[in-house]
Amino acid sequence: MLHLQDLAELWQKHGAAALTPVREFSVGGRNFPFNSRPQIMGVINLSPDSWYRESVCLTAEGAIQRARVLAAEGAAIIDIGAESSLNHAARVDELLQQSRLLPVIREVVASGIIVSAETYQPVVARAALEAGARVLNITGVTDLPEIFHMAADFEAAVILCYVQGANVREVGDFDFGSDTIGQMREYFARHLETAQRAGCNKLLIDPGLGFYYRNLADSSVRVRHQMRTFLETFRLRDLGCPICHALPHAFEYFGEEVRSAEPFFAVLAALGQTNLFRTHEVARIKAVLDTLAVF
Repeated sequence: MLHLQDLAELWQKHGAAALTPVREFSVGGRNFPFNSRPQIMGVINLSPDSWYRESVCLTAEGAIQRARVLAAEGAAIIDIGAESSLNHAARVDELLQQSRLLPVIREVVASGIIVSAETYQPVVARAALEAGARVLNITGVTDLPEIFHMAADFEAAVILCYVQGANVREVGDFDFGSDTIGQMREYFARHLETAQRAGCNKLLIDPGLGFYYRNLADSSVRVRHQMRTFLETFRLRDLGCPICHALPHAFEYFGEEVRSAEPFFAVLAALGQTNLFRTHEVARIKAVLDTLAVF
């Protein structure tokens, strides 16, 4: 059970990091004041293998309409992916990803909405940027230098995900180490240096809590890890980058009320000073953040 004492102990140990401001920048002509107001990123899945049915769009027309709805509900960015991160999902080659993504990106951008493309493949990333995406949600590490260079060329932002493997589809057991947040710090610091050398300065970091490691199949282990990371993510603020979190589902605990899971985790993420909330439930998360802002 989580208690106020747990939060107090976190503050006593790491309070200075919580007061550190993060970098603010513009994306697609829109300024993002991350230090004064958290932002929301809505999700569209173009893969039939994605399990969150409300976010799955199997036609370009459906995806474009969903993007407009999510923006109207309060999403500042729409994140679009063409391959599920589920470990049993079908692999989607570069050509098929592009055929799914590009028509949607073009139309959504034409509606005045900022688009993020989720991928770990440079060919797909470049095609998405050329179609108008101005955020790359990168779920792999193999080709990061190339991706950072192309993002700099397009003045795009990059969400750098923490992944223990070549990419989100090639992971095994999660190594917690003695200090998981400390491991994340080393990982992010190393890749942020590479990004800055490439001239890529619009960067967010994402601890990757929605990825499917084998030893996190145990729901109690996985959810404990997610909750602790949400609350401790503020320790990474001194890296200077806004923090993005993909809100998970904890289906084993929420069951028929699974659509309430992301709002629950949003509270913990907000306490940990998350700057960008990636969610399938934009309206619900906006209500949570608006309510917390009243305090």
